[in-house]
Amino acid sequence: MTVPTQGPGLANGYRPDSAPEVTRQSLGDLMRHVTEDLSTLMRQEIELAKAELRQEGSKAGRAAGFFGGAGFGGYMVLLFLSLALWGGLSNVMDSGWAALIVAVVWVVVAAVLYAKGKSQAARVRGLTKTTETMHRIPEALKPDREGVTR
Repeated sequence: MTVPTQGPGLANGYRPDSAPEVTRQSLGDLMRHVTEDLSTLMRQEIELAKAELRQEGSKAGRAAGFFGGAGFGGYMVLLFLSLALWGGLSNVMDSGWAALIVAVVWVVVAAVLYAKGKSQAARVRGLTKTTETMHRIPEALKPDREGVTR
């Protein structure tokens, strides 16, 4: 097996198997460096997760606001306007048919508000970036065929 001495990351004849900073350190020092690097990586992943949660939480809050607004608005509309419309329609038709017409109108309004809330909730993605990078960690720790970790 030949180790390349030129190319990306191999400037000035650098060879991964003969790096002076690696060959002069004890196994304990190397393990300490690996542990520190893993600790740093985990802290960075936690910070990424926090940032994603803040961002996605804002979207979820907006969606919850739409659902809440739809529910409260639906309640108020059904309570007051339904009574007024029912009373108005009762002047020209049977009171039962007037109530049914009013109910159908507000079912349509509620469906539109629900669809708006559902579309906003669909925009909430979760921790996609954190999940993606966390899946890369075990792969990065596996040795290559040549015995050099990635």
